[in-house]
Amino acid sequence: MNCENFSISEKIVSSSYIRQGAQARRTHEQLIRLLLEKGKCPEDGWDESTIELFLNELALMDSNNFLGNCGVGEREGRVASSLVARRHYRLIHGIGRSGDIAAVQPKAAGSSLLNKLTNAVVLDILKAAGVRTVSSCFVVPMATGMSLTLCFLTLRHRRPKAKYILWPRIDQKSCFKSMITAGFEPVIVESLLEGDELRTDLQTVESKIKELGPENIVCVHSTTSCFAPRVPDRLEELAQMCAKYEIPHIVNNAYGVQSSKCMHLIQQGARVGRIDAFVQSLDKNFMVPVGGAIIAGFNESFIQEISRMYPGRASASPSLDVLITLLSLGTNGYKQLLKERKEMYTYLAEELKKLAEAHGERLLETSHNPISLAMSLGNFEKHTKAVTQLGSMLFTRQVSGARVVPLGTEQTVSGYTFQGFMSHTNEYPCPYLNAASAIGITRQDVDLCIKRLDKCLKSFKREKGDQSEKLERESGNPATASEEDVSELAERFQEEACLGLRKL
Repeated sequence: MNCENFSISEKIVSSSYIRQGAQARRTHEQLIRLLLEKGKCPEDGWDESTIELFLNELALMDSNNFLGNCGVGEREGRVASSLVARRHYRLIHGIGRSGDIAAVQPKAAGSSLLNKLTNAVVLDILKAAGVRTVSSCFVVPMATGMSLTLCFLTLRHRRPKAKYILWPRIDQKSCFKSMITAGFEPVIVESLLEGDELRTDLQTVESKIKELGPENIVCVHSTTSCFAPRVPDRLEELAQMCAKYEIPHIVNNAYGVQSSKCMHLIQQGARVGRIDAFVQSLDKNFMVPVGGAIIAGFNESFIQEISRMYPGRASASPSLDVLITLLSLGTNGYKQLLKERKEMYTYLAEELKKLAEAHGERLLETSHNPISLAMSLGNFEKHTKAVTQLGSMLFTRQVSGARVVPLGTEQTVSGYTFQGFMSHTNEYPCPYLNAASAIGITRQDVDLCIKRLDKCLKSFKREKGDQSEKLERESGNPATASEEDVSELAERFQEEACLGLRKL
């Protein structure tokens, strides 16, 4: 409805009512106008009707939704299922063109506008989350691993003779395979054990640079968010080292946007040294479906170079999902989620520590990791199968996301063999269990996890006790029966007695 149509409507329905309706419509349009003018995430979230109005308006600007459109090309935005069309708000053309994922499509002005606005809104959120000097970013419809690969492939054109990527070890397959897929040779730098924490070995990184030669190194591939007891890399020192030797620096910030500490590390690294790009997952940081990432950096021309490396058009789904989410939350809503996550981290740490002490274990001291926690499983140390069994017990009790890490696991990834895989080092002192306070976690999640983990640990202790008693009986030194055992034997005797009476 435009002004002309509202005027005509006044001839059909009372003008006072129509003017009231027009005013309500202008309220929605005012929000949309501010978004287009400022290119920033709104402070307060929009209601669903405003978002749907906006998306429907965008869809009407794409040629597949033109009334009377006649398409004779191979890609005309045709969709067989109306359900699929509605799922995508009839924004069918995707984003970008064959030569650049950020380019405007002539026959899809609405989808192109969606793409530009999404990138602008996401950039605003990255600044609000702590990286205030980030200059450019774009949403790419690939998860973190493939997005890292895209960054490495872009560097190939800048450094055609280089073949090595220096990588402080983190036991996560996708970030490792991203380097292999790009055709480079990872140089694995083992971490240093400092207390309970695994930290970046800066001395070895620098010695590798000197040994291989800076001109032969594609980049340093560092990490922020990770599973404890591994902690974020020493980004400031690595950034200074990269600036000193003129080596590019790519940061895997997979789920670091939700952590002010991780974002601060990136900001500081860029301030004192060199960070060329940092990559983060959409689903882990913004609670949207899997399949998207953000590639961001401090040099706009380099980020544009990465976007031009993407071959062909791309799906608009990740851009659409994150735009809808951020418009729904607004900056204030997203900041509130970050605040709640941080509070839940403290609560999870407190509860996990209490539980650990109750079972003769301890919460590992990993204060440099702002998201993930680790609890020792020292009582399981001589029972490797029991460690993996504990993980299975938690999963069957609907505790997802908890990781149990036994000692001595060997894993081969793309031809490279890792000792102590999952623990980020060849020989960590003890097996342990991971739990993370990620965005969206609730107090109920923590309470249920602790309750179910407590039951699993008690169950393991009972089984261990039963085995000990069996051994003592077999050795001719019977153990003293517990009250629970006596009660269980009494119940069993009663059942057998009843069964015997029934047979008689």
